[in-house]
Amino acid sequence: MPYINVKIAAPEPSVEQKEQIIAEITDVMVRVLGKKPERVMVMLETLPATDIGVGGESVANIAKKATK
Repeated sequence: MPYINVKIAAPEPSVEQKEQIIAEITDVMVRVLGKKPERVMVMLETLPATDIGVGGESVANIAKKATK
C-alpha cells in the first residue's frame, strides 16, 4: 500500500484543491506503478510558512521578499 505524505506551506489549500491533489496523486500511482486506487493513501499536511526553510531562510521571509 503506497503511503504518500505531502507537506504544504501555508496558506491552507481549499477543500476542492485538497480533493484534486489527492485524486491526481492517486492517479499517478495507478498509472506509473500500477497500484490499485483503493490501496493508495494520501495524507496532506499544511505547515506554517515560518516552519519551513529553503536555502537557510524561512518560506515566510522568501514570500515577503517576493511581494516587495
